[in-house]
Amino acid sequence: MRGALTKLIPPFIKRILVERIFLWLEAYWKKIAGSIPKYELEAIHIKNTQILLDRKQLLEKLPKNSIVAEIGVNKGEFSAEILALNNPQKLHLIDAWSSSRYNQDIMNSVKLRFNQDQRVIINCGFSTEMAHEFQDAYFDWIYIDSDHSYAVTADELANYAPKVKPNGIIAGHDYIVGNWNKMVRYGVIEAVYEFCVKENWELLYITAENKENPSFAIRKIG
Repeated sequence: MRGALTKLIPPFIKRILVERIFLWLEAYWKKIAGSIPKYELEAIHIKNTQILLDRKQLLEKLPKNSIVAEIGVNKGEFSAEILALNNPQKLHLIDAWSSSRYNQDIMNSVKLRFNQDQRVIINCGFSTEMAHEFQDAYFDWIYIDSDHSYAVTADELANYAPKVKPNGIIAGHDYIVGNWNKMVRYGVIEAVYEFCVKENWELLYITAENKENPSFAIRKIG
């Protein structure tokens, strides 16, 4: 039925509709991008940066037998990789599982998946609200894969930076401009740049995979 109705629309009307949709999307994208602060890195922030092939290689570079947090867990697929490759003393899984896509059923499946692993501790709640649950200098490294917006990522970096040990690492996923398929503007890159400039941190690793969104890892300078 929908296809038959579509055929009734004259081609020039279709072109106008498509053009207006793209103009609206362009304006929306620019509005979002314009609200995100832009900071430029200096040489000191990339002096020790290494490009890695993928997220697996990133895990191989991160400390083993350590205390770790994964922020944004979903079904626990990456959690299982952390456990297998890094053998952490403790792995805190931090997620609210509060949306229709990431829901309580998924949280229950994660609990069932790791209920026999004494290393895994599930902390249910929004990332920035959960930060106060941990003492300062507690984590060896953290991996962020949650909201991806500038505001939330900036808050996560600010709230969890005191929670990592001296020389500790904050890493994260979706180090890209946005999700073009869903027309969602991310702010991970801008939040990381701003944090590095303001707080004197450096980019340690960036991954370069094509099938999976890139990751980053940063560390305090000095």
